[in-house]
Amino acid sequence: MFPVLQAKLTRYEELERQLQDPAVLADTTRMLEIQREHGGLGKVAQTVRQFNQLEADLATAREMLESADDEETREYAQAECNELQAKFDSMRVELEDMVTAGDSLTRGSLIMEIRAGTGGDEAALFARDLFEMYTRFVEKKGWKFEVLEISTTELGGLKEAVLSITGEGAFHQLQFESGGHRVQRVPETETQGRVHTSAATVAVMPEATDVDVEIRDEDLQIDTMRAGGPGGQKVNKTESAVRITHLPTGIVVRIQDEKSQHKNKAKAMRVLRSRLLEQRQETLNQERSAQRRTLVGSGERNERIRTYNFPQNRLTDHRINLTVHKLDQIITGDLEDVIQAMVAFDREERLRGNVAS
Repeated sequence: MFPVLQAKLTRYEELERQLQDPAVLADTTRMLEIQREHGGLGKVAQTVRQFNQLEADLATAREMLESADDEETREYAQAECNELQAKFDSMRVELEDMVTAGDSLTRGSLIMEIRAGTGGDEAALFARDLFEMYTRFVEKKGWKFEVLEISTTELGGLKEAVLSITGEGAFHQLQFESGGHRVQRVPETETQGRVHTSAATVAVMPEATDVDVEIRDEDLQIDTMRAGGPGGQKVNKTESAVRITHLPTGIVVRIQDEKSQHKNKAKAMRVLRSRLLEQRQETLNQERSAQRRTLVGSGERNERIRTYNFPQNRLTDHRINLTVHKLDQIITGDLEDVIQAMVAFDREERLRGNVAS
């Protein structure tokens, strides 16, 4: 039963064995990749293990019931069967939900990119607000995040931020944040009290591993340069910044956050793998879109998904016609209701067959 989930349990157990291999433990990069994949599969693997044990216990109880030769034993076995059957049915529904959710549930790590859009300084300030909103939400969930790259403006706004987020169910819950986010508010620099409209884009990609995406050395052009700060100023005198160009696709990743060139290269490769995986998934989705398309949206960066109206303390998600009048709480990281509404809607769409798996 549930062959897809059983395969994930097999992979989880394989990763457990690899984490005991001295050669893996000696390779920090490889060990961290395995730990991320292992952590992402943890919930599914443990649930499948419990389900398999429950199925075996139920079969044993049924055999006991069939072979019972006195009333007392029969009553005991029947009670045991009834209890196990109730647990079995409940866990089967849980596993069905896992199958419905697809790979998103088992991916514990993701790459999130936040970029200021139209609106000048106000757009950069809004991008900063989004960055703080998501990182506070991550902290509330008990997940972890790592800033891979950040570019700020002189007013304290964000031109761009790239971060890795790791935690059980992180990608499953945050995947619907991809798209265009629009803000309506009176900017701090506005003297006449007029409401301005600005925008920022968010991209959420599953963090890819070597298993997901194979990158050949000959397909890469790697350039190093000095890191620059706000306004183009130099932040150090060594060539620590790294720019990697993937020649077959033209995808370019530039990282300068660390003082170490080696660390910047490692971060850039993580982002590149995830962008390549995103591109591959977009191609598959386009091929399937003629047959099925989710009402949740395409998840493309240029698709407007949400409006943040500060004067009315209102957040509107245009994909599911959700309106919430507590923007002051949401912007400080209280995103749970909004995100769970998206997850629930996506589940219903999948059950109706409107979403490609």
